[in-house]
Amino acid sequence: MAADSTQTMTTIANEQAQVDAQIARARIAQQRYAFGADQARFDIAALAAAWALMEPSRNEALSRQAVEQTGLGNVQDKMTKNHRKTLGLLRDIADVPTVGVIREQPELGLTEIARPIGVVGAVVPSTNPAATPANNVINALKCGNAIILSPSPKGVDVCAVLLDHIHAEFDKLGIDHDLVQMVPAPSSKVKTQRLMEAVDLIIVTGSQDNVRRAYESGTPAIGVGAGNATVIVDETADLATAASRIAASKTFDNATSCSSENGVIVVRSVLEGFLKEMHAVGGRCLNERQAEAVKNALFDQGHLNRHMIAKDIDVFLKVAGVVVAEPETARFVVLPGDVVGAAAPESGEKLSLALTLYVVDDFEAALEKAAEVLHFQGAGHSVGLHSRDDARARHLGETLPTCRVIVNQAHCFATGGSFENGLPFSLSMGCGSWGGNSIDSNLHYRHFMNITRIVRPIAAREPTVDEVFDQYWAVAGR
Repeated sequence: MAADSTQTMTTIANEQAQVDAQIARARIAQQRYAFGADQARFDIAALAAAWALMEPSRNEALSRQAVEQTGLGNVQDKMTKNHRKTLGLLRDIADVPTVGVIREQPELGLTEIARPIGVVGAVVPSTNPAATPANNVINALKCGNAIILSPSPKGVDVCAVLLDHIHAEFDKLGIDHDLVQMVPAPSSKVKTQRLMEAVDLIIVTGSQDNVRRAYESGTPAIGVGAGNATVIVDETADLATAASRIAASKTFDNATSCSSENGVIVVRSVLEGFLKEMHAVGGRCLNERQAEAVKNALFDQGHLNRHMIAKDIDVFLKVAGVVVAEPETARFVVLPGDVVGAAAPESGEKLSLALTLYVVDDFEAALEKAAEVLHFQGAGHSVGLHSRDDARARHLGETLPTCRVIVNQAHCFATGGSFENGLPFSLSMGCGSWGGNSIDSNLHYRHFMNITRIVRPIAAREPTVDEVFDQYWAVAGR
């Protein structure tokens, strides 16, 4: 026993030392990268990392490798995701100053200077083993940092190939490889924990266990919350358009996105028309027997069945032992829903081509059902609304525990930024205090830098007591 214990301790020490050595190299590389830098240096490095993924042949090869090795999603959608997410990020940061003086406010005597954070650690998921690390790398380089990636076990080889491509682009520019590194394979909790503890900032996307560990590491941390997107279709919605958008979002990359619809709440008066439109776009409503078979197969002893999550619909149905109408055009299944909570796992995130349907009498009942779902799982992340009544979107935003209300859009394309909305492109969505996160926005470049403020004296702006309390005294008396 003592020998086993000693061997375990030696293994842990060796793994920690590997990570420490990487961080030491990253610190040297980052200091050289940032010293005397201008914006052009940071911008060209970020573009190099982006092209490492966006170059078409590399993108296709990485997408194929991702599907083969993780068993999640499909190749064409991963290619689209890698391209559009990276292109959108480049658009967002193209003219953003991230070095030197970035803002002057002479009336306040303030000057703001952008400063790198140092060495960033990023824990990235198997669902997006190329797009998410690339997003983090680009943001880190744009702001003058070094970065070390910690991929999930299934995504290690994909991340390693991406890293090789980044380094190949770096070689064209004479950029130090140590600016972008990956925790050495095989991945382990010990290495990830050491990374969390020793870097200057840790970014975590994916496992909520990793998010909690990051917040407990003692390092400034940005973690993002769990998804369980639910969308409302009210009586004013364009049903055909709503169904088409839901189907496109639900089936994209076989529902690997945390923003993929997991539930849809429909006002009863439009239910028949909506279900007709859903069938037309590939949604197959299951009867009670079929739904029970799917649930029994998908929720395998309290865990999602790995043979069904993020699989093509024919595989999903075969594992469940279910035959649906017009199978040749089926794209996803619709489970009848009622109860929300642990006793009804279909009310949570499913990471598969299964959508839960709730039927309610009116919009207020839909709001209540959405709140119930969010309080069970996905608080802070997002809700969707298909409606012609924009006032209802504001009502949701003022009422529900959510950081995003996505209006009349395909949900998974919209929450992480889109060319058709104003959110920044990202693969990591903060969920605020509702989701136990330190940010309530999409992760973006601003989270990757510090700002130093020069503060100069200005003419005094001190109010009188009467000026401050005048309105209060008028109501409450002195």
